[in-house]
Amino acid sequence: MEHAHSLLLNEEVCSQLSEHQRAEFLYEWLNHLKKLLLVTDRVDIKQNQRRLVDQLSGILTGSPGPPTRWLLAHCLSLLYRLGDPLPSSLLVDRCNDIIRSKDDSPSGLPTRLAAIACIGTLFEQLGRMLVGCFRETLTNLLKAMKSAESQGRYEIMLSLEKILRGLSTNAVPCHRDIYKAARSCLTDRSMAVRCAATKCLLELQREAEFLWTSELENVATLCFRAFEGSNYDVRVSVAKLLGTLLAAAMEPRQSTAPRPVGRGRSSLEEAMDLLMAGFVRGGAGFLRVSGDMLKGTSSVSKDIRIGITLSCVFMVSTLGGSWLEANLSSFLSLLMELVSQSKATHTSGDAAVTRCCVSFILRSTLGSLLGEKAQTNAVKQLCVTVASQTASGTDGVSASDISANQHKLVCCLLEVGGLIQGLGSTATPLLTDTSIAMLDTITAVLLYPSSPAVLAAAWCLRCIATAMPSLCSPLLDHCCERLVALKSSPEAVVGYGAAITALVASVQHCPLGIPHTKGKAVLALAEELLRSASQNSRISLQRTQAGWLLISALITLGPAVVELHLPRLLLLWRCVFPASLREQEMELRRGDYFTWQVTLEGRSGALCAMKNLLLHCKELVTDDIISRLLTPLACAVTLLTKLPLVSSQSNSVRSFSLIYRLRVYELLTLLPPQTYQESFGLVMNQLVSDLCGHDNLNQTCSELTLLPPLCHHNDLPLVGPALLDTDHRFVEKQLSGSSVGGTSLDNDPFCLCERSDDILEQFVDTVNKLKGQRQQSVQTHVCAALCSLLKHQGSTRASLGPEEMRAPALALLTGALESSSPLLRCLAAEGLARLVQVVGEPGFTVSASLLCFDKLKNVRDAASRSGYALALGALHRYSGGISSAQQMSTSLGVLFTLSQDSTSPEVQTWSLHSLSLVMDLSGGLYQAHAEPSFTLVLRQLLSAPPTHPEVHNSLGRCLHALITCLGPDLQDEGAAMSALRSSCLVACGVMQASQDCLVQARAIACLQQLHMFSPVHVNLADLVPGLCANLCSSYLCLRRAVVACLRQLVQREALEVSEHAVTLVKELPRRDNTQLDVTIKEVGLKGALFCLLDRESDPGLRKDIQETLVHMMTSSTTSGKLGHWLKLCKDVLSATTDCSSPAGTLQLEEEVESGRDDDSSVFRAHSESGGPFTALRWSTRCFAMECVCRIIAQCETADSAHFDMTLAQERRLQESTDFLVLHLGDLVRMAFMAATDHSDQLRLAGLQTLLVIIRRFSTIPEPEFPGHVILEQYQANVGAALRPAFSADATPDVTAKACQVCSAWIASGVVSDLRDLRRVHQLLASSLVKVQAGRDLFTQLYSEATATMETLAVLKAWAEVYIVAVERSRQINISERMDDLSVSSQANDCSISGSEGAGLLKLVQSDLTTLSRLWLAALQDSTLLTLPQEYTAQLPAAGGSFYTVESVNQVRAHYSSSWAPILHATSLWLHSTGFVMLDDSPATLSRPATPTTMGHTDSRGKVKSQEDVSSERLNLILGISVEFLCSPHSENQMENITSCLRALQALFDVPWPRAKIGNDQALSVELLSVLHRLMVTREAVSVQLPVLDLLRQIVTAAQEHVREKRHSAEVDDGAAEKETLPEFGEGRDTGGLIPGRSLVFGALELCLCVLIRKLPQLSPKLAGTSQSGPAGSVWSLSDTDCQQVASALGVLSELPSICSPEGSVSILPTVLYLLLGVLKEVVHQPSTHTGLVEQAVLQALKLVLTSPMSRQEKSGGAWRMLLRSALNTLLHLWEAGDSVVDHRCLLTALTVFLLSAGPDVCIVEPLLSLSLQHFRASMEAKDPRVRSLCFQLLTSIFQAQSAVAVPYIQALGPTLFHFLQKVEKHRPQTQEDLVGVLEGVQALEALVQAADEPQRPQLLTILLPLLISFLLDENALGSAPAASRSLHQAALKDLMRLGPQSLMTSSPHLKSRLEAAVRGNQESVKANANTNPRSTAKASPSIKLKTNFL
Repeated sequence: MEHAHSLLLNEEVCSQLSEHQRAEFLYEWLNHLKKLLLVTDRVDIKQNQRRLVDQLSGILTGSPGPPTRWLLAHCLSLLYRLGDPLPSSLLVDRCNDIIRSKDDSPSGLPTRLAAIACIGTLFEQLGRMLVGCFRETLTNLLKAMKSAESQGRYEIMLSLEKILRGLSTNAVPCHRDIYKAARSCLTDRSMAVRCAATKCLLELQREAEFLWTSELENVATLCFRAFEGSNYDVRVSVAKLLGTLLAAAMEPRQSTAPRPVGRGRSSLEEAMDLLMAGFVRGGAGFLRVSGDMLKGTSSVSKDIRIGITLSCVFMVSTLGGSWLEANLSSFLSLLMELVSQSKATHTSGDAAVTRCCVSFILRSTLGSLLGEKAQTNAVKQLCVTVASQTASGTDGVSASDISANQHKLVCCLLEVGGLIQGLGSTATPLLTDTSIAMLDTITAVLLYPSSPAVLAAAWCLRCIATAMPSLCSPLLDHCCERLVALKSSPEAVVGYGAAITALVASVQHCPLGIPHTKGKAVLALAEELLRSASQNSRISLQRTQAGWLLISALITLGPAVVELHLPRLLLLWRCVFPASLREQEMELRRGDYFTWQVTLEGRSGALCAMKNLLLHCKELVTDDIISRLLTPLACAVTLLTKLPLVSSQSNSVRSFSLIYRLRVYELLTLLPPQTYQESFGLVMNQLVSDLCGHDNLNQTCSELTLLPPLCHHNDLPLVGPALLDTDHRFVEKQLSGSSVGGTSLDNDPFCLCERSDDILEQFVDTVNKLKGQRQQSVQTHVCAALCSLLKHQGSTRASLGPEEMRAPALALLTGALESSSPLLRCLAAEGLARLVQVVGEPGFTVSASLLCFDKLKNVRDAASRSGYALALGALHRYSGGISSAQQMSTSLGVLFTLSQDSTSPEVQTWSLHSLSLVMDLSGGLYQAHAEPSFTLVLRQLLSAPPTHPEVHNSLGRCLHALITCLGPDLQDEGAAMSALRSSCLVACGVMQASQDCLVQARAIACLQQLHMFSPVHVNLADLVPGLCANLCSSYLCLRRAVVACLRQLVQREALEVSEHAVTLVKELPRRDNTQLDVTIKEVGLKGALFCLLDRESDPGLRKDIQETLVHMMTSSTTSGKLGHWLKLCKDVLSATTDCSSPAGTLQLEEEVESGRDDDSSVFRAHSESGGPFTALRWSTRCFAMECVCRIIAQCETADSAHFDMTLAQERRLQESTDFLVLHLGDLVRMAFMAATDHSDQLRLAGLQTLLVIIRRFSTIPEPEFPGHVILEQYQANVGAALRPAFSADATPDVTAKACQVCSAWIASGVVSDLRDLRRVHQLLASSLVKVQAGRDLFTQLYSEATATMETLAVLKAWAEVYIVAVERSRQINISERMDDLSVSSQANDCSISGSEGAGLLKLVQSDLTTLSRLWLAALQDSTLLTLPQEYTAQLPAAGGSFYTVESVNQVRAHYSSSWAPILHATSLWLHSTGFVMLDDSPATLSRPATPTTMGHTDSRGKVKSQEDVSSERLNLILGISVEFLCSPHSENQMENITSCLRALQALFDVPWPRAKIGNDQALSVELLSVLHRLMVTREAVSVQLPVLDLLRQIVTAAQEHVREKRHSAEVDDGAAEKETLPEFGEGRDTGGLIPGRSLVFGALELCLCVLIRKLPQLSPKLAGTSQSGPAGSVWSLSDTDCQQVASALGVLSELPSICSPEGSVSILPTVLYLLLGVLKEVVHQPSTHTGLVEQAVLQALKLVLTSPMSRQEKSGGAWRMLLRSALNTLLHLWEAGDSVVDHRCLLTALTVFLLSAGPDVCIVEPLLSLSLQHFRASMEAKDPRVRSLCFQLLTSIFQAQSAVAVPYIQALGPTLFHFLQKVEKHRPQTQEDLVGVLEGVQALEALVQAADEPQRPQLLTILLPLLISFLLDENALGSAPAASRSLHQAALKDLMRLGPQSLMTSSPHLKSRLEAAVRGNQESVKANANTNPRSTAKASPSIKLKTNFL
């Protein structure tokens, strides 16, 4: 294809190609030429123009296909427009000659069509330059059209459209001629020609005003005729034409042409009169209409009425929403006039169609074009209409007037319901509008004497209750009261019964629900109606029907409600049916037709209630319930066979019997077949009778209702547009008919499981005997039943049954494959595929394939050939693909041949569809056939006529399957794959150029698939503008394809897609500026998608639009487009027409007045105008708020500058990027606007956004005001946003969310002013008052579960606030203690936060008594609800404190989300009280119970003691915590885990709970087990550190318990037995620790777990591994790791104290091993840890060494041996090998041993020698720090007890003296050396002090000369280093302190040296004193005045 990419055609290459390759080559060259001409220089074009014209003319005469001829025409027109346009007239003449030629050869027609296409495009591009040859050309075209076939007429119409577009007003003289030609084509037999004619007329009406003036009526009549027999595309096209003309007639466009005289602007009444006339009379002439009227029949087809309906919608859409809003009243009155036309509602079928059409018009105009404010006005207008019709219906009018008025009421009420459901809670102001009295008006219709109007009113009430849940309960109460008051009126029973049914059924769509008492009242009312039905025969039927309707609706409330009433329901069901079959036989012998009507109505209602029970309460339908239903069910089935006898009495009974049969079949469908196995024969016989009986043969069968669910969804497009999802599906489905022939087997898909062979054979015989419509009706039903069975058996992997069933089943399906019904053929193909799947035998599969092959060889009719072709592909759908290559080749050969049968487009379409199935199911096996398949698809695309778009659609399916088959191989750059890829792109281009929307959608899907596998080969610059052009297409399928493709594209190239979308406005010239162009130009593709989202109602398309926007936002917010997205969301949120709404484009302005305290003073509402969006709905604005939350969440994982104001401001100056924190004001403003809107959903979204903002921005400091945060400036905004949520009319879910925001706001710490804090606190206080009031406030409107949700939300919010208040109070106390030791300025800084924290706690404490009681009640409820199923019987019969029995299942989720903060807060409250209960506990104890008094206080009567109450509360909190921590939870439960741990920490800080824990060892062990599990399963620091703290508290509790027992034993037993006292503790006298029961063992396990996880080298099995790498790598500990290790070591050191002496001996080796192991790791890798671990291990070692157990008689010896072993291990840690050893740490540890363990451990050989050796080596170490520490430690040792100190003094004293002697010669040069010398002097002084008193003078004679030797003379002092001078000063100071008088007398030399040093020191002091004043005077002041204020 690279040869095709040139300006001139490479004729040499082209001549060497085959025919189909040449066609592809030419198309590719033309496609490239079209793009190349636009960028080529004009001079080059003129130079090559002649050559190009010749080459293009050669293609013109070469019989090009449709896509090629259109592309050829475009290239020729571009060539003349961009080059020399003068010769263009010669080409026009040549084309005219071709058109006039009489060439009838096969190549003549394509050439003629190409010439017609070229003429049209030339005139379109060149316009006025060809005016001279216009008339001749037009005459030629019109003449040719008279003899042209459908393709010619189609092409001529398209050409005339382009000519009109190009010539504009120059074609005015010939407008009439063109109009006449288009008139004939508008009723052409070819649907494609009709569509082309509408396009031509649409273009003509731009300048031809006569079309919408003088000829308007004729054109309307013509359009009515065009609707007759049309398809969907024609109806849409003609309706668009007629709607445009009518709109132009009412709102004329400005035109330069003179306006016809006598015809002015048409009115709305005139336009609607035209449409109504067509709706009533159709498009027939006067004589035919008159004859039909005389006969009493209607000649208006559904096609015409549906087309007129679409025309009305297009008319109003063209005029726009503003016009509709201005003319709403007139428009509604005219529509009501239409629906009340007696000729339009002559029969019930006509009335149903008419109502459907008018409802569709109302829904498509009022529901789509109007904003929320205009929709509210529309509701008022409709209510006025309803009120007027209701009043006229109650004034004694005739039955004909009631019949006419009922249709008005139905349409108005349905639209009112639809509008209110769309408005949601924004429709609330309508309730207070007394001018319409909406609810009274609607409820008045319930008494109207018309069943359709009553049902419409009931449905409207249901919509109101769904939109505004607060109205459900009041409406229900009102209707029940009226029904009871008027129960003697049949109209009241019917009307109010229907209303109550609708309201109760609406509850399942309202999350807030209704009170359960309402359900009880409804059931009681239903029982009363059923009981009283027999009392008055005049209303028996109505009461029976109403009673069972209420029961059926009640069952939809779900199992929670029904379970309580199930016994009463079973009794009712038992009573309505005979007790036995004998009684039923007796029934049949008596009773008139009225009795049977009532009986059948009651039993039908009972069966419907049973069906609802199976649908809505499956968990209640146990085997026992089913067994109790079997007797009524058997009677119901038996009555089926007797219905013909009953129905023969009256025609009215026959309709009741039909409904009864339907109810029975519906119920049997839901029950397992084995439950009614005894009645199986009766059911089968009746089904066969229903399907084949003579009563049902004459009834039309609704295939479109019955068959589509059973067909494969991929095959349904073959049936045509009737089954496609379109914007007009609601009205289009009226064409399919509504009557269902009999009661079909599709209601019972499992009924053929037994005796199926006989029944199937009977069906085959019946079908063969019938002919025509009767045969098709039975065939449809039978095949539907068979396929339903096969589908069920295939999905459950079940078998078909006996082999005898295969032949009749195959016969039925093959007969249906030859049916004339496309839908039945699709069903038969799917059934054959399912049959092969169920049989599951290869031989049967082959025989079925051979059957299809044989049939395709023999049959000749198109229907049969298409059916078997489809079956050939469907056979492989469920059999695992094609099993053999031969079978594939055979199938492909047959399908290839059939797909080229151009004589039958239907066969082509179905064969190509079947071929696509084979491609899809073959997968990679099909790649060998890919090349010929591409060739076939492309050849057909280039040659298939455009008048059969269904062929192109199937070709698109094949292309899509081929792309999927090749998959990622499409990225290959080889020659073969490049050729296939090029063919694929060419094929996509051909389909994109098609006029059919389905083909265009298929092309987009193919390009999307190609982009997924090979994105680099899809040109987005060409694709995206084309997608955006179809974004607002009138075809739903095309919009779906566009959005689906955009969704995929923006996941990779969002920015490129956005940029290419903007080029659409620039590059696509339009004379009519569409809203899409304006939107894309102003706000880009994103804004267009928001507009589309606002208009769309299709759920799938809305979801795709939202995902597309999310992907675009995700990729754009990180690329500097953050501000743009936030502005877009703000514009969307502000786009509302309701200026009275608080959120209606609010601008927040701060008031200048500072003295006002009200938050509302900060806001003023202003209406913004001029934004890019207008009147967006609340759902779109909700999505905008979701986008804001997504932006914030995305920024959390992006740049940290998004949440750092200082960094963001700095980087904003340097970079062009944007940061979220800079837009905080907009975020708060948007959240406020949403939170104060009328829509509850939008308020929830706004509050959620506000919550996210608070959580993310509350800690960000304000750079300009240190000590403050940036959210402080929005305090008033937040308060004003929260206040409406606490109003009396706020819904509970809004209030619950607001409570969450309040707690987050208070907990954030943003509020610094106590006055502002009190405002938000008052909101929470008001909600607390509401909670205290009890359930009465809630039960009036919502369910008890909703009340529980709100109550728990309030308690949770208060709990969170209390937790924060307590934490701040603790921080304040800590800071105050620190302030006592700090400067006063720091204390002043903390005073503000201190007052705030104290104020918050004071605010909460005022309600703490109430809160604590409520918190405890909530925790008790939560505990009860977490009990296992087997303990359900132990639950309170009346429910809990905040829930009822009926709402148990619904409230579990609310408790699950609320209990953790409440638990934490309760623990903090108990901590603050110290478990001293003053209010709600009896004063039986004057102080908290202690371990020595527990259990000795008896309870008096039923009153619990304080200790009992405290114990219960402690057990409650412990039980909840342990139960939750023991069960496995996901990561989202981390907050609850943290809350549990903190709650336990707070508890164990109180002595009384700690004493309880210490006294209960089993509970302590259980707690340790839970903590161990948490430590292993949770890596979060927020979990592990509290776990270790809890471990410490539990061990502390055990210590206190053991200590108290020992103390008690001392007091009781006296000192004589003191040696036995330490036996208290674990281990007793044996020392054994039992795992699972031992607290010490559990603590050891937990400590070991921590240490091994952080230091794996401690374990011999893990030696050589590390936490961060493989063996040998350096491990490192973070700060938190060090904290955990230190905590574990601290606990380890405490464990011996809770053991008995023997027990301490048992654990001591482990403790010492772990301590020394940690010490080893610390000293061998000193650079990988902080000092915390080192300090912890030394402290722990000291605690162990000083343990009293080492001095006990029973354990002392063992302890000494173990401690010596530990010391030996410590001494060998110096042997490090190649690694670095921290000698300082080892020396410290050794010193701890020496000072703590005693001489029995340390002063033994060889330990003493090794110790001395290490000290001596350290004293001689090169590292001065080691020497300094060594001397420091020696000082401590020399001061120890003499048994330890003497050996070290004797051994190390000389070494110390020699070290100090060397200092005189080698004076210290550094500070570290100096410190070593000074520490050595201190050690020597300690040695002197340790000596006996007689020996000290002798030792002083050694010390003092050493000190004098450190002195410097006067000359050397000035030049000596700083260290030497410091040593001089220190020595002199020591000498003066020691007083060397005796030494001075005995040594003159030393005396003179000392005196010289003293004199030098005095002179130095004087010199400093003289220089100080001068230096002080020169010193700069401490405070400088700032003079430069810039």
